[in-house]
Amino acid sequence: MTDPIYQDTSRSFEDRADDLVSRMTLDEKVSQMVHDAPAIERLGIPRYNWWNECLHGVGRAGTATVFPQAIGLAATWNTDLMADVSAAIADEARAKHHDALRQGVRDIYYGLTFWTPNINIFRDPRWGRGQETYGEDPYLTARLAVVFIRGLQGDHPRYLKLVATPKHFAVHSGPEAERHRFNAKVTARDLWETYLPAFEAAIREAGAASIMGAYNRTNGEACCASPTLLQNILRERWGFMGFVVSDCGAIDDIYRDHQLVETKEEAAALAVKAGCDLNCGCTYEALSQAVQQGLIDEAALTQAVKRLFLARFRLGMFDPPEQVPHAQIPITINDCDKHREIALRAARESIVLLKNANGLLPLSPDLKTIAVIGPNADDEKVLWGNYNGTPSRTITPLAGIRAAVSAQTYVLYARGCSVLNPNTGGYAEAIAAAAQASVVIFVGGLSQAVEGEEGQEEGVIEGTSQGDRNDLNLPAVQENLLKAIHALGKPIVLVLVGGSAVAVNWANDNLPAILCAWYPGQDGGTAIADVLFGQYNPAGRLPVTFYKSEADLPLFDDYSMAGRTYRYFQGQPLYPFGFGLSYTTFAYTNLRVSANPISTGDTLVVSADVQNTGTRAGDEVVQVYISHSPTSDTAPIRSLRGFQRIHLTPRESKTVSFELTPWAFSQVDDTGRRINQPGARVIHIGGGQPDAQQRSSLSATIEISGESQPID
Repeated sequence: MTDPIYQDTSRSFEDRADDLVSRMTLDEKVSQMVHDAPAIERLGIPRYNWWNECLHGVGRAGTATVFPQAIGLAATWNTDLMADVSAAIADEARAKHHDALRQGVRDIYYGLTFWTPNINIFRDPRWGRGQETYGEDPYLTARLAVVFIRGLQGDHPRYLKLVATPKHFAVHSGPEAERHRFNAKVTARDLWETYLPAFEAAIREAGAASIMGAYNRTNGEACCASPTLLQNILRERWGFMGFVVSDCGAIDDIYRDHQLVETKEEAAALAVKAGCDLNCGCTYEALSQAVQQGLIDEAALTQAVKRLFLARFRLGMFDPPEQVPHAQIPITINDCDKHREIALRAARESIVLLKNANGLLPLSPDLKTIAVIGPNADDEKVLWGNYNGTPSRTITPLAGIRAAVSAQTYVLYARGCSVLNPNTGGYAEAIAAAAQASVVIFVGGLSQAVEGEEGQEEGVIEGTSQGDRNDLNLPAVQENLLKAIHALGKPIVLVLVGGSAVAVNWANDNLPAILCAWYPGQDGGTAIADVLFGQYNPAGRLPVTFYKSEADLPLFDDYSMAGRTYRYFQGQPLYPFGFGLSYTTFAYTNLRVSANPISTGDTLVVSADVQNTGTRAGDEVVQVYISHSPTSDTAPIRSLRGFQRIHLTPRESKTVSFELTPWAFSQVDDTGRRINQPGARVIHIGGGQPDAQQRSSLSATIEISGESQPID
């Protein structure tokens, strides 16, 4: 008797998936369309839970290497590092999966389908989940996402290492409290200029095998049941061949909160017909009844289940383990020394030096007395962010500082206050410690209690996260303690832990040094100490704009990009996107372009020489922006079009070159078409935006001639 096609490893995955699904009954197909899919024993299909997380390390599955939170990874502006991080995560994920199978474990968070990365645009710093993203810029987000997805999925010609699932498709960034019923209204220009580019790159360039829909509606259509998003754009325009999964509970939202239909059967049918194949939740259990009611044909379910099983075949789930190279990764790779080194490197590279008046930093490790104060100075969990794993060890800032100073240095510690609670009972101890110190290091900022997902308990000591922030300020209990310490006349270094921009206006005006350390992961304390005491020269750059006040921003629930992010904000930021200081200085000279003028179909090479003109070795992040002549009030002021992180020793020079395609010179018009039009463009190349504080840059005007050229 011949084995069935689906068991024949010589056949294509497509043939095997088609054959296997053809043998299923209607009810069996339906059973496989929810995230916790039961076994079908007669066909040899084991139970499989599709839900897994690896935002910045394998999450929620015990011990794992915990890298900096996604916003911190973005602050490295380093695609090579991102590739190393994602490859390490993929190795640990594979090892954990196969180790679990050997123990008979098939539970949530042990599968191979990962619901990451979060590539929504961080359009408003009040959004609690912005920490999970790569910031406010679609180009930076796309470049980092492509590398991260490729690292997770691997480069084997036959088998996927993991399935990556960029989320939340597509126009999604708060308010958290309204996400289940909110309708994000967006223009065609904003949709294609801001909200879609990273998703398009994730599908077309990185080949993401899956994608997750968002909770909200976009222009009236529920994102998880949107013909515009899931059919017209995703499958028809971008050629997506993978599967779509709903956010958790999002199909329920269609009838309960969005009230687009009246019943769960109608909601399930609407979503599947639009192209959502898998339900995180259980609403799709109503699909059998939906077929009986004539709301949907079984053929639509068959197509969805084929997509799901094609992914499982591509992961090697139905092949002997000895045929699947990724199945050979040993569990000993989890939390290994190599991965810990990458986590430390990422934490170091993510730290942004925001202010360093009179060269206070780096500090001498031989200071007589240092006071370490603040709610985040000795809290392990606050360093982990959300959607995190559990590291085998965590170095807090206090521990890192104690390890970095000389044996003769006294390190005094007082927490002083909490992140948010207004209780001032710890002030006296903190002020007394500061009074004895040569320098005060205040480690404060935000935490998961202040910013997070709706209902998030992860990283919160009591209760749940407040989700979105009401304002951008440093919590008053911290700022008041800072002011009291400042009155002592002591030099203070403020270290901000958190996942978003903080309006530290008073600190910027009154304190000599400020660092932004994000949620830096398991070795965050070591990285912070390395920067404070000069063992590492900081070179992180902001992936978001730091505004002076929420009053500078439009209403939170307004999805128009006007007035938001560096590309559209007309005001003066506290710290601009792309900004970050160093312990050395860099000079730019000899800007040159390969041609001028060029035509609308030409590619241009732009180059400049960068020299380290200081006395310390360090990294520089070279950034390229393009400005257009004003064409509309809704057009970007300028847009990032290239970046490279380079290392230079003192007096060393390097030539840095960028290839700018017609896409780089294009803009999206009011109809949503991307077009490269004739006219002048200004190219800026430097260590930040052309008007950023304390950063040098060069500019050149390029004339573009010829016919307007659509860019696909």
